[in-house]
Amino acid sequence: QVQLMESGGGSVQAGGSLRLSCAASGNTYKSFSMAWLRQAPGKEREGVAAISPGGRITSYTDSVKGRFTISRDDAKNTLYLQMGSLKPEDTAMYYCAAASSYWGGLDPSRYTCWGQGTQVTVSS
Repeated sequence: QVQLMESGGGSVQAGGSLRLSCAASGNTYKSFSMAWLRQAPGKEREGVAAISPGGRITSYTDSVKGRFTISRDDAKNTLYLQMGSLKPEDTAMYYCAAASSYWGGLDPSRYTCWGQGTQVTVSS
C-alpha cells in the first residue's frame, strides 16, 4: 500500500515562509514524478510544482515561480516544498501526490496517489 503524509502547513503573515514535507511509505512510485498540488475553496484544483525521478527536472506554475522550490530525497522517501514570499492568494489546502508515469507535469489528472493535505493560510 502507498501512504503519503504531509506536514509543515500553518498560518503565516504575507511575506513569510513555510516548508512542507511529505513522508512516503510503501510503494511510493519513486520511479515516477511527484508533485505538490493545491485547492482553495470555490476554486479549481491546480498543480503548483512537479519534480521528475531523481529531481533532474522541475516545473512550477507561473504564480509561484521564483518563490517556491520543490525537491525530493528518494533515499529518505521524502518530498519537500520550500515556500517563500507567501501571498494571501497562496492560501489553500496543499497535497502531496505521486504519478504513475515518468512525467506528470502540472496536470492534476496525472497524479493517482494523494495525501490527506496540509492547510496553508496566508494573512495580509
